[in-house]
Amino acid sequence: MIDAHIHLDWYNQEDQQQILQDITNSSVEGLIAVSSDSKSCQKVWDLHIQNQYVYPAFGWHPEQPIPSKAELEQIEAMIRKHHKNLVAIGEVGLPYYKRQEDTRIHLQPYLEILERFILLAKEFDLPIVLHAIYEDAELVCDLLEKHRIKKAHFHWFKGSSSILNRMMKNKYMISITPDCLYEKEIQEIIRQYPLELLMVETDGPWQFEGPFKDKMTHPKMIKYSIKMISETKEKSSESVEDLITFNTKKFYEI
Repeated sequence: MIDAHIHLDWYNQEDQQQILQDITNSSVEGLIAVSSDSKSCQKVWDLHIQNQYVYPAFGWHPEQPIPSKAELEQIEAMIRKHHKNLVAIGEVGLPYYKRQEDTRIHLQPYLEILERFILLAKEFDLPIVLHAIYEDAELVCDLLEKHRIKKAHFHWFKGSSSILNRMMKNKYMISITPDCLYEKEIQEIIRQYPLELLMVETDGPWQFEGPFKDKMTHPKMIKYSIKMISETKEKSSESVEDLITFNTKKFYEI
């Protein structure tokens, strides 16, 4: 199994080392470690150098104030320097939650930043990892289609059936988080979306509720997501695990 989306650099050092030790000795074969800014890119790169099971993606997380020109240039320079060893551009996208808190935020600068990263993904033929939910996903699909991007991964996706249908038509990937055990909305998405376009993730260190309440988010939690997917799809856990692992390896070319 592969955790298709984790902020490994956001964990404290003790928890990082525990996770790295555990994945070396468990059925979790790897982690897609996304980045959130230039410092995060460097930390993710260092973790990749430290452990071969950490697969790096460089990007800028949208749920924060607009970065300086120098910050974006630094991230782009790192992408250009390391693109042959990256598995994706990400995490990038649009600030949905930030705009819920402050409706005065202008979306256009974020769209321009996202388009810049989409063009980098196209230039280096890399997948793009997206933070885009609900109505924001429509805007992101517009940009992906404009630039004819085929390899797009909408992590922890939430949205309407109409946008799900659009994403299915374009064969965009989505990934399922451990909240699928208790969130009806996510369970419905699992029912609708083809198994061939699914991956699993933790988005750690984000903490979950239900059976995971007050527990450190660990990549091994994806096994519970796979069990829920298998029950929802009425398939064996083994076949679902095999297919989802295949999906992830193929998408990220690992």
